[in-house]
Amino acid sequence: MAGLHHHSHGPVPPDTPGGDRKLVFAIAVNVLLTVAQIIGGVFSGSLALIADAIHNLSDAAALAIALLARKIARQPADANHTYGHGRAEMIGAFFNLTWLIFIGIFLVIEAIDRLLDPQPVEGWIVVIIAGIALVVDVATMALTYAMSRTSMNIRAAFIHNFSDALASVGVIIAGTLIILYGWLFIDAIVTLAIAGYILLQAAIEIPKAVNILMQAVPQEIDVAEVTEHLQSTDSVRDVHHVHIWNIDEHRRSLEAHIVISRHDMGQMEAIKKAIKDKLEAEFQIGHSTLEFEFPDHDEASLGPASPTS
Repeated sequence: MAGLHHHSHGPVPPDTPGGDRKLVFAIAVNVLLTVAQIIGGVFSGSLALIADAIHNLSDAAALAIALLARKIARQPADANHTYGHGRAEMIGAFFNLTWLIFIGIFLVIEAIDRLLDPQPVEGWIVVIIAGIALVVDVATMALTYAMSRTSMNIRAAFIHNFSDALASVGVIIAGTLIILYGWLFIDAIVTLAIAGYILLQAAIEIPKAVNILMQAVPQEIDVAEVTEHLQSTDSVRDVHHVHIWNIDEHRRSLEAHIVISRHDMGQMEAIKKAIKDKLEAEFQIGHSTLEFEFPDHDEASLGPASPTS
């Protein structure tokens, strides 16, 4: 029998008013801060401050990538992108998170080198510039926090800023200890701690983006549970060939074969509606394609479903 296709792909969450302007402002501030930190790091000899500057530059780049991905994702569906462009944000998130890994590895290498060959550090310059950086980091986080709660793309950029804020705190502590006790090694230790946090956050977030890009079953969904719920629908005799994936971060899709009795053929529309209502209410699956079959259906002769919109 022909597949019955639910033609609504589900709404894309509305854009945050002024969100793009906030991102542009955050990018500009982070670029200016990066320049100041690099100059301060060179004059003070602080690797931790230069590491913080590199991370800050990555913050600006991460925000720029997030902004670009956000703009692409808002483009409407077209003949070549029938589900829309929502996954552009997943690509942006994956790129930013992968970048974090390279930054973390680079900082580990540099910190080990500095541990083996300590260099003099001007503590006061480090503390002052890191203090300014912390203020900027907190301001940037405030600009992006609300958007990060509903967008993995913005959340990846937010993690850049949050880890940078922690890095600034660490640099302030390192600079203070150098001033008080002359512990040059603490500069490299703080850099290692910054790198460890960056790598940890990347390791936590990357699998989430990869699962969506690879069309994996959403982590919150149990296919067996969904199948069982569908089988409990009145007049449904069996359910098989169930496939569930995320269209993007906010929309889920399902394909399934539904077996009903020939005697219930006249109730097909009612059965379809009951299934779709159940999918939406219990599993937040707003898009589904259902292939209806009879018990004696010869699966070997089954052709591809013919969705109707």
